[in-house]
Order: sequence, then C-alpha cells, then structure tokens
Amino acid sequence: MASPMHQFTVNKLHPINIGGFDASFTNSSLWMLVALAAVSIFLFVGTARPQLVPSRWQAAVEYIYDFVRNMLDTNVGPEGRAYAPLIFSIFLFVLACNLLGLIPWVGAFTPTSHVAVTFGLAMIVFVTVVVVGFLRHGLHFFSLFWPHGTNVVLGAFVFVIEFLSFLSRPFTLAIRLFANMTAGHVLLQVFGTFVVALGSFGALPFVFGLLPLGVNIALSALEVLIAVVQAYVFALLASIYLNDAINLH
Repeated sequence: MASPMHQFTVNKLHPINIGGFDASFTNSSLWMLVALAAVSIFLFVGTARPQLVPSRWQAAVEYIYDFVRNMLDTNVGPEGRAYAPLIFSIFLFVLACNLLGLIPWVGAFTPTSHVAVTFGLAMIVFVTVVVVGFLRHGLHFFSLFWPHGTNVVLGAFVFVIEFLSFLSRPFTLAIRLFANMTAGHVLLQVFGTFVVALGSFGALPFVFGLLPLGVNIALSALEVLIAVVQAYVFALLASIYLNDAINLH
C-alpha cells in the first residue's frame, strides 16, 4: 500500500536543464498550468459578453471581484483598490490549486501542498509590500516597527521584535497554507486506506468499512471548505500586510 506521503511526490514529466539549473517540467508545473487555465476560462466566459442583467457566469465573476475589493476596502481603505487585481489573482489561483487537488481518480496534484509553491506566492506578497512601503514612505517606512511615543530603550527592544516578525511573514504565510493542505490530504489518504483494509476484513466487510467511509466523506466535505477558507485567509493576510505598507500604523 502506498504511503500517505506518496501523493506529494514531484515527478519530472519533461527534463529541462538551463545553465546547470534544473527547470524540469513536473506534475506540479502541469497542475499549476491547469489551475491557470481553469481561472482563465472562468474569467473569460464570465466577462466575454457583459450584460446589464448578468448571466450566472458574469454574476459569479463580479461577486468574487466585489468580495476581494470589499476586503481591501475594509482592511486597507480606498487606496487598496489599486491592488485589487493582485489580490484577486492570488485568491483565484490559490483557490483553483486547492480545489483541483481534491478531484479523485485523475491523478490530481495539489501544488499548494508544497512549501516551495506557497513560499513563492508569499514572496510575491512580501516583495510587493516592501516595494510599496519604500516607494510611498521612503526610510520613514521603518517607523512601522517603532511604536509611537515609546522611550528609546523600550522602543529599541520592540523594534527588534517587530522587525523580526515582519521578516517572518512570508514564512508563516507559506507554511500556514502548505501545512493545512498537506494535513488534509494525508487524512483523506489514511482513512481511504482504512476503508480498503477494514472493508476486506472478516465476514462483515461493509460493517467494518462503513465507519472510515463515512469519515472520509465528511473529511472530503471539510477539505472543500478548508480549500476555500485557506485561499481567503491567504488573500486576507496579504491585504493586512498591504495596509501596513500603505497606512503604516
């Protein structure tokens, strides 16, 4: 029986070497392209023929975009709308990767179950925050780490803590998404194994296999919810980090 971790194996589909750097096309690359294609089709169909009375596809696209824009309005303010395309794109891409990984029987791979992918997405957010912060505020951006009104001794102590906390943001953002997706898929694999193992045990296979089967169905529904929530949390934290760069305190 395959290990529960076997589903996360990255396999090379087409070896590519560029200047000694391994840039092979893998199953992870393939499913990220599938996610990109799914998002592109969804947006194209929803916006190809805009109408005053929207169709279901158009209403779905508009609803998700309004959802992201309202999230930016709440956490950043009116100036946050300039970054709506970035947060909207990240939200849809993460959501598509999360949901596609739950499709059974087609060898679906979940790119967001690998920290390399989630860290890459987190670094996009982190670099954007740093660039926006320095472009808007210059060196005054460092005041983000110095609480207003504190004395020199306490301020210096808090500055170190806040600065280290700021540098850890891409790691915590990446690990949160990676860990949640990995843990959920491992649980699905484990209880799926129990269904087979206990279902073939003794004279009452259906009785022994019924409980893990029911748990697996419940876990599958929970994983769909987690896929949506984790995409939302990723976009929400990105919005909060942008607020620090735009509004400082």
